[in-house]
Amino acid sequence: MQQEHLVVIGAGIVGAATALQAVKAGYRVTILDPGEPGGEQAASYGNGAWLSPQSVIPPAGPGTWKKVPGYLRDPLGPLAIRWRYLPKVLPWLARYLWSGWTEAKVLTIARALQPLLADAPARHQALAEEAGVGHLIARTGLMYIYPDRAAYEAEALGWRIRRQLGFVWREVDRDELRQREPALDPRYGFGALFEQGGHCRDPGAYVAALVQLAVRQGAVLQRQAATGFRIEGGRLQAVTTTAGEILADKAVIAAGARSKALAAAAGTRVPLETERGYHAVLSAPEVGPRIPLMPSDGKMAVTMTEAGLRVAGQVEIAGLEAAPDWRRAEILRDYLLKAFPGLPRALPAERIKVWMGHRPSMPDGLPCIGLARDSADVVLAFGHGHVGLVSGPATAAAVLTILQRTASDIVLEPFDPRRFD
Repeated sequence: MQQEHLVVIGAGIVGAATALQAVKAGYRVTILDPGEPGGEQAASYGNGAWLSPQSVIPPAGPGTWKKVPGYLRDPLGPLAIRWRYLPKVLPWLARYLWSGWTEAKVLTIARALQPLLADAPARHQALAEEAGVGHLIARTGLMYIYPDRAAYEAEALGWRIRRQLGFVWREVDRDELRQREPALDPRYGFGALFEQGGHCRDPGAYVAALVQLAVRQGAVLQRQAATGFRIEGGRLQAVTTTAGEILADKAVIAAGARSKALAAAAGTRVPLETERGYHAVLSAPEVGPRIPLMPSDGKMAVTMTEAGLRVAGQVEIAGLEAAPDWRRAEILRDYLLKAFPGLPRALPAERIKVWMGHRPSMPDGLPCIGLARDSADVVLAFGHGHVGLVSGPATAAAVLTILQRTASDIVLEPFDPRRFD
């Protein structure tokens, strides 16, 4: 039998993992991406590097609507909305706020996300070892840190929902926190430790290695941008690109924040938005955390990577084309210096590298994983927001079940792209 030709659009973590699984399943695979796999243009390059099964709480929760005026007033807050972009983003923002309006809504989203994130460190470890980069995955735990127990309890809703879903963590008091993280500023006196968590020491190199593995196993990487599809009678005939057509039997849209137009070209209109995130990396840090930390006052992931100490976070709603506001990366750098007093106050510019990327985010905190409206030969797999890296392998497995019309271990209805109709 002739192999079916599958075109995977996007070489980020979702596209890379999907291509690998598809090659193993017997497809002839073409990976289509104009950029370098794992390169600095990709969200997969610059994320917080966490592999966190517990990251099931959506960004919006009850009462978030009260904070919107502050988001608009403070261009440098942890979540900011640029005034000029507000008219365009208002419909998305309304859905974003409504999705977390009640605790019941948040619980529904968390319950849907849980299986997509489950066992993520082990899944990534297996992939990395197969690609010859097993050293890039660390399974040493993750910890949220607070000034005191009261600050921890102020986020009771998220912890309550995690407990309902069966998550287990250790509460770490001040003395144990000092022993575990001696370089940490003493103003932090409480921690919530997820011993089953993990992180990636170089997300960009990891994704690049997965794409290289797929190519070694038979996939073809083409450095072109997809522009649409030729669909006749509901059947996919070709993927159109900036260099012409690629004949195809199946296609997967995994182009991250740039997936919206491609989904529309396959008949599915989705309210995809970009949450712009920033990071700063300090090379050769004098001190740092022993395991990845997330301080409650900065809401940023602090992780030791192969390039240095990475601090990643911030949410900026400003669209795909606006210029970066590098003050946001400087805020992250300053939080890092406050959290670790042993770092020098005056850092030469060459020791700090900053980055901005685009999280592909749906307003309800759930990715789109499902069929396009115009053709059952086109699968959508994007919109993972803050959980793209951690959920990549499970998303790929779900995509393969859709392509092959087999049963999925994950309930996929909550991720159906047509839920916004």
